[in-house]
Amino acid sequence: MLILNFSHPLTDAQLAQVTALADEPIIQTRDILTQLDPAQPFTQQVIALVESVGLTPPEWQTLPLLINPPSLNIIAVTLLAELHGRMGYFPAVLRLRPVAGSTPLRFEVAEIINLQAVRDVARARRQENP
Repeated sequence: MLILNFSHPLTDAQLAQVTALADEPIIQTRDILTQLDPAQPFTQQVIALVESVGLTPPEWQTLPLLINPPSLNIIAVTLLAELHGRMGYFPAVLRLRPVAGSTPLRFEVAEIINLQAVRDVARARRQENP
Protein backbone atom coordinates (compact mmCIF):
# COMPACT_ATOMS: atom_id res chain seq x y z
CA MET A 1 0.00 0.00 0.00
CA LEU A 2 1.00 3.61 -0.49
CA ILE A 3 0.74 5.87 2.54
CA LEU A 4 0.03 9.51 1.81
CA ASN A 5 1.12 11.32 4.93
CA PHE A 6 -0.33 14.82 5.31
CA SER A 7 0.77 15.07 8.93
CA HIS A 8 3.88 14.61 11.08
CA PRO A 9 6.45 12.07 9.87
CA LEU A 10 5.62 8.50 10.83
CA THR A 11 8.16 6.60 12.91
CA ASP A 12 9.44 3.11 12.13
CA ALA A 13 7.38 1.80 15.06
CA GLN A 14 4.22 3.44 13.69
CA LEU A 15 4.89 2.03 10.22
CA ALA A 16 5.29 -1.43 11.75
CA GLN A 17 1.94 -0.97 13.51
CA VAL A 18 0.33 0.03 10.20
CA THR A 19 1.73 -3.06 8.47
CA ALA A 20 0.40 -5.30 11.24
CA LEU A 21 -3.05 -3.68 11.29
CA ALA A 22 -3.44 -3.59 7.50
CA ASP A 23 -1.91 -7.03 7.00
CA GLU A 24 -0.39 -5.59 3.85
CA PRO A 25 3.13 -4.37 3.11
CA ILE A 26 3.87 -0.68 2.75
CA ILE A 27 5.22 -0.01 -0.73
CA GLN A 28 6.05 3.62 -0.05
CA THR A 29 5.30 6.49 2.29
CA ARG A 30 5.01 9.95 0.78
CA ASP A 31 5.29 12.84 3.22
CA ILE A 32 3.33 15.80 1.87
CA LEU A 33 4.13 19.15 3.46
CA THR A 34 0.77 20.48 4.58
CA GLN A 35 1.18 24.14 5.42
CA LEU A 36 -1.80 26.16 4.27
CA ASP A 37 -2.11 29.93 4.41
CA PRO A 38 -5.02 30.71 6.76
CA ALA A 39 -5.50 34.10 5.06
CA GLN A 40 -6.34 32.37 1.74
CA PRO A 41 -9.27 30.09 0.79
CA PHE A 42 -8.50 26.47 1.63
CA THR A 43 -10.19 24.79 -1.33
CA GLN A 44 -7.64 25.84 -3.95
CA GLN A 45 -4.77 25.18 -1.55
CA VAL A 46 -6.03 21.64 -0.90
CA ILE A 47 -6.35 21.03 -4.66
CA ALA A 48 -2.73 22.15 -5.08
CA LEU A 49 -1.71 19.94 -2.15
CA VAL A 50 -3.32 16.89 -3.74
CA GLU A 51 -1.82 17.76 -7.13
CA SER A 52 1.62 17.79 -5.46
CA VAL A 53 1.21 14.06 -4.69
CA GLY A 54 1.82 13.39 -8.39
CA LEU A 55 -0.58 10.51 -8.98
CA THR A 56 -2.34 10.04 -12.30
CA PRO A 57 -6.14 9.67 -12.49
CA PRO A 58 -5.84 5.87 -12.93
CA GLU A 59 -3.45 5.66 -9.96
CA TRP A 60 -5.89 7.58 -7.73
CA GLN A 61 -8.54 5.04 -8.64
CA THR A 62 -6.51 1.82 -8.44
CA LEU A 63 -3.59 2.10 -6.00
CA PRO A 64 -4.11 0.79 -2.46
CA LEU A 65 -3.90 4.10 -0.57
CA LEU A 66 -3.85 4.83 3.14
CA ILE A 67 -4.15 8.45 4.26
CA ASN A 68 -2.65 10.02 7.36
CA PRO A 69 -4.76 13.20 7.39
CA PRO A 70 -3.63 16.56 8.70
CA SER A 71 -4.66 17.32 12.25
CA LEU A 72 -6.46 20.59 11.47
CA ASN A 73 -10.04 19.43 11.01
CA ILE A 74 -11.13 21.80 8.25
CA ILE A 75 -8.11 20.91 6.12
CA ALA A 76 -8.72 17.21 6.77
CA VAL A 77 -12.37 17.26 5.72
CA THR A 78 -11.65 19.37 2.63
CA LEU A 79 -8.84 16.96 1.74
CA LEU A 80 -11.17 13.97 2.12
CA ALA A 81 -13.74 15.58 -0.18
CA GLU A 82 -11.06 16.20 -2.81
CA LEU A 83 -9.73 12.65 -2.48
CA HIS A 84 -13.22 11.16 -2.74
CA GLY A 85 -13.73 13.05 -5.98
CA ARG A 86 -10.50 11.72 -7.45
CA MET A 87 -10.73 8.18 -6.07
CA GLY A 88 -14.48 7.58 -6.42
CA TYR A 89 -14.70 6.39 -2.82
CA PHE A 90 -13.56 7.41 0.64
CA PRO A 91 -10.04 6.28 1.54
CA ALA A 92 -8.91 4.44 4.62
CA VAL A 93 -7.30 6.75 7.19
CA LEU A 94 -4.95 6.39 10.14
CA ARG A 95 -5.92 7.39 13.65
CA LEU A 96 -3.03 8.08 15.98
CA ARG A 97 -3.31 8.45 19.75
CA PRO A 98 -0.90 9.48 22.50
CA VAL A 99 0.88 6.64 24.24
CA ALA A 100 -0.47 6.69 27.80
CA GLY A 101 2.07 8.03 30.29
CA SER A 102 4.76 8.69 27.71
CA THR A 103 7.32 11.38 28.44
CA PRO A 104 8.18 12.88 26.08
CA LEU A 105 4.83 12.55 24.37
CA ARG A 106 4.74 9.78 21.75
CA PHE A 107 1.99 8.62 19.44
CA GLU A 108 0.96 5.15 18.36
CA VAL A 109 -1.35 3.93 15.62
CA ALA A 110 -4.73 3.37 17.24
CA GLU A 111 -6.58 2.04 14.20
CA ILE A 112 -7.11 2.18 10.48
CA ILE A 113 -10.59 3.49 9.71
CA ASN A 114 -12.15 2.41 6.43
CA LEU A 115 -14.19 5.54 5.70
CA GLN A 116 -15.97 3.95 2.75
CA ALA A 117 -17.22 1.15 5.00
CA VAL A 118 -18.40 3.74 7.54
CA ARG A 119 -20.24 5.57 4.76
CA ASP A 120 -21.81 2.39 3.39
CA VAL A 121 -23.15 1.35 6.80
CA ALA A 122 -24.47 4.87 7.41
CA ARG A 123 -26.15 4.84 4.01
CA ALA A 124 -28.04 1.70 5.00
CA ARG A 125 -29.31 3.52 8.09
CA ARG A 126 -30.82 6.18 5.82
CA GLN A 127 -33.17 3.51 4.50
CA GLU A 128 -34.27 2.31 7.96
CA ASN A 129 -37.54 3.39 9.53
CA PRO A 130 -37.19 5.33 12.79
